[in-house]
Amino acid sequence: MSAKLSLRMDLRLDELTRVAAALEEFARAEDWSSKVEYQIKLAVEELAINIVNYSDGEGAGPEPRSVEIEIASNSDEVVVRIDDDGRPFDPFAEAPAPDLESGLETRPVGGLGVHMVKTMMDEADYRREDGRNRVTLVKRRGE
Repeated sequence: MSAKLSLRMDLRLDELTRVAAALEEFARAEDWSSKVEYQIKLAVEELAINIVNYSDGEGAGPEPRSVEIEIASNSDEVVVRIDDDGRPFDPFAEAPAPDLESGLETRPVGGLGVHMVKTMMDEADYRREDGRNRVTLVKRRGE
């Protein structure tokens, strides 16, 4: 049996509080481990922040724009799909590689979010379909 959560988020950073609260409630109902809950929430937050901050431009749909977040949970895994109508952008191929070698004082701010998502998730995929960016994340529930 699979449970689903569907959310629509306006392209505003203040929407992240509402999304995080809905994810927490869903995680409790689905009995996710604290590790799985943390990693899913962080991945959704990082990708949503990037969409809010960078998804404008050519290819974007009419205002008001939003982000669609769908989460399916079963006993084996959690599958997250995040859709937006911003400009085409594959975060897993096009985001600059983070500087993991320099000291904290000399590193540029930012750049670690997509790297963390790829590291924490068991699968991370991007597709451009029907004029929309579609990111699919899979997190297996076994510790």
